[in-house]
Amino acid sequence: MLSGDLALLTAAAFAGAAVYVSLVEHPARLELDIRSQLVQWKPAYRRGAIMQAGLALASGAFGILAFVFTFDWRWILGAALILAPWPYTLFIIMPTNNQLKATAPEAADDTTRGLLAQWGRLHAVRTLLGIAATATFLWAGNF
Repeated sequence: MLSGDLALLTAAAFAGAAVYVSLVEHPARLELDIRSQLVQWKPAYRRGAIMQAGLALASGAFGILAFVFTFDWRWILGAALILAPWPYTLFIIMPTNNQLKATAPEAADDTTRGLLAQWGRLHAVRTLLGIAATATFLWAGNF
């Protein structure tokens, strides 16, 4: 079923991007001096948010569509898991994001370093949600 395949594909792309950020990009960023960490985080976050939000939205829509065609509750579960990063980001991560966005690079200090470390831990939850959604779509599609 095409909608299920597309739900899986877009969830896997979301999860892959999130894993990359959590295991590669952010740890590498944290090796820089604090000003450079912040300077690199701002455009990376802006661009990554657009990509990941779109992938989550598409995957959730395809998962819901697969449910409509099959009435298999696993598709709805996968859709809920891949859409969960939206409210999680808005209510849990956004206060940290807003503080980082409001910090001028020349004002970056140990507080900024702590916020960036916190952001990495918070982002790891998004990664786990993406992996869980991908696994659920695999299960639903009997892949």
